[in-house]
Amino acid sequence: MAAPAQIPSSFGHELRACLRCRLVKTYDQFRESGCENCPFFKMEEDHERVVDCTTPNFNGIISVMDPSRSWAARWLRIGKFRPGVYTLAVSEALPEEMQAICEDKRVQYIPPKRL
Repeated sequence: MAAPAQIPSSFGHELRACLRCRLVKTYDQFRESGCENCPFFKMEEDHERVVDCTTPNFNGIISVMDPSRSWAARWLRIGKFRPGVYTLAVSEALPEEMQAICEDKRVQYIPPKRL
């Protein structure tokens, strides 16, 4: 089993969700160690990317201990990600420049559904 992602150090207004994998951590945690599921964004090297690749606007939260065995994780399409805290939905799309990085790295990016 993969090493777990960082768990948010607080559950206040500073929480953000990765726009690609929906991992939830604080702004400072993304700035210090990036996103465990999306290391190719290099958020820990370029702090502007934390703002580009994450959002404070998300709905719901789920903690996943064993993503490969969790029906909820599979249903949310996070079954291949690391154990951690995730949001149920983000409403913003990843910027085109970051979507291009996903294409270059051949990693799947599923934009949010329009409400």
